[in-house]
Amino acid sequence: MLKIFNTLTCKKEIFKPIEQNKINLYVCGVTVYDFCHIGHGRTFIVFDMIVRYFKYLHFQVTYVRNITDIDDKIIEKSIKENININILTKNMIHAMNKDFSMLNLIIPDEEPRITDYRKDIIELITELLDKKYAYINEDGDVVFSIDKDINYGSLSHQSLDLLKSGSRIPINKMKKNPLDFILWKKEKDKEKEIHFSWDSPWGQGRPGWHIECSTMIKTFFNNSVDIHGGGSDLLFPHHENEKSQSSVLDKELKINVWMHTGMVIINNKKMSKSLNNVYFLKDILASYDAETIRYFLLSTHYRRPIHYSSVYLDQSRSALETLYIALYGTHPISNLSEGRKYEMDFKNAMNDDFNTPKAFSTFFQLAHEINSFKSVNKLQANLLAFRLLSLANSIGFLLQKPENFLKKICLFNIDKLKKIQELIEQRNIARQSHLWEKADKIRDELISWGIFLEDFPTYTLWRKK
Repeated sequence: MLKIFNTLTCKKEIFKPIEQNKINLYVCGVTVYDFCHIGHGRTFIVFDMIVRYFKYLHFQVTYVRNITDIDDKIIEKSIKENININILTKNMIHAMNKDFSMLNLIIPDEEPRITDYRKDIIELITELLDKKYAYINEDGDVVFSIDKDINYGSLSHQSLDLLKSGSRIPINKMKKNPLDFILWKKEKDKEKEIHFSWDSPWGQGRPGWHIECSTMIKTFFNNSVDIHGGGSDLLFPHHENEKSQSSVLDKELKINVWMHTGMVIINNKKMSKSLNNVYFLKDILASYDAETIRYFLLSTHYRRPIHYSSVYLDQSRSALETLYIALYGTHPISNLSEGRKYEMDFKNAMNDDFNTPKAFSTFFQLAHEINSFKSVNKLQANLLAFRLLSLANSIGFLLQKPENFLKKICLFNIDKLKKIQELIEQRNIARQSHLWEKADKIRDELISWGIFLEDFPTYTLWRKK
């Protein structure tokens, strides 16, 4: 029985899909004005894990993740760097796709760019104006009135009295209520040079941020979503505002579960560009493989803050090495019975709000048992190796051949790999000829390179420390 923590109710709830055996999943995507950072990595790896697990449970998943390709930050960077806005967003989307491909993330079923849906956005805004849920201010912007939603603040559990006082939200004379937010932003004089606005009934302009996701959910899911996800930084005001405008328009709006991932902490401070402590995925991927990054980001429960450090990444690499060493030298055999206890433990962990740290502990218990059987019962070791692989694969782990992971092939050039193999072959010949001194000398040389050998009756396997 799967339970998921619902941000709206602040409790774990038994998950019941709107339609049997089908999941509609919407996740807020990237605003493409810069490279993706480790915070993006955490959010999208978490939801990648969730998609994989639902598929493991034989659900049919429809996964939509939008791309915000028009935004104040995009415009500001376009002007600052004197780069065409289309070229900027194209380059950033390419970089995003490269990072996500290297992270082995499942490609969403739909990945709509907001600028392709401006007509749908205009229709939604028109409806909000017609029903008096929005107004046009003196600047010509279309603004949503939060006073029209008696439940405003219910998702983020904010104190509206505190917010309305202006202590959290700057006073803006262009708004009837300081919490009101823009649905359509009229083009400003400085922006006319970049030629990136559209006609609308209210003049040249562009969509506000919050209306984007409401439009996507209506367009792709007809306002019926099983899980709506994103980072915790989106909870307020983005998701609160999105929920507000969607719910007043459609009283039948159904979002079963709101899910939010915890923030990334750097040196005990929230990661922020203003603090200059942002780590880009492209730089991390230059030093660590995707599976290590994935392990690190899922080694803490998805709702909790996670402290980023190269030390923790190194520990994650070591943890994965333990699992791959258990599989090293085995020949997994498909089975339905052996290791069923571990399967139940794994499902119990995952069904408890996707408790990946607890699921990982099941992997290590399996690895320990595999190692204990390797020399005394190879069949049992192979059967359990299959169980470990099937469970780990279901959430995106142990997808490599053990020898490839352990050799760290990416750290060697071809000539070095050939030299290692040649020395191993020379050593095997020496062993067969009982030239033990020569064989030991070759082993010592390989150890000095950080290469460790494991001898079997007919072959030798090696790995990098």
